[in-house]
Amino acid sequence: MEELIANRYTKALLGTKNASPSDYQKVLSTLSDAICNNSELLATLKSPMIESKKKAQVIIDAMGKSLDSNLVNLINILGEKNRLMLIPYITKLLGAHLQKEANAYSGVVFSKKKIDKKELTELEDTIGNYTQSKVSLSYQKGENEGVKVVVDDLGVEVNFSKERVKEQLIEFISKAL
Repeated sequence: MEELIANRYTKALLGTKNASPSDYQKVLSTLSDAICNNSELLATLKSPMIESKKKAQVIIDAMGKSLDSNLVNLINILGEKNRLMLIPYITKLLGAHLQKEANAYSGVVFSKKKIDKKELTELEDTIGNYTQSKVSLSYQKGENEGVKVVVDDLGVEVNFSKERVKEQLIEFISKAL
């Protein structure tokens, strides 16, 4: 539900004159990290005791004088509508828009076994050729045996594991009977 509402604000932000989506992304990403990682700021934004306009003003003051007028207006409107908690969703949607525009996506490879840079490069090339886009992957330690590759914004998820092969084999045999 939040993403649907945030999508409207993202479209409005992208439709403004002299829009600079990459600059907006940088500022909103910093703000989103602050909201998600700072418990005091999070408590302030969720507090019903503080007026919505004051919450918006705290964010604007914290961001400094160099804040773009479109972003100031966005934060004021979000504050007015009591939707400041949508900023991380707007940031995510703006990032997805920028990735789509550049046809360059990032993803994660989950594996119990460490994957070296050469293997990551091969996976990037293979997925990039398949999707006709530029893909950059990073490694993250996973719990399952095998390899799982996820590129969310591109809609790609590939999973190679013993458990998955076993499940598919059992499913195939049960369908054959």
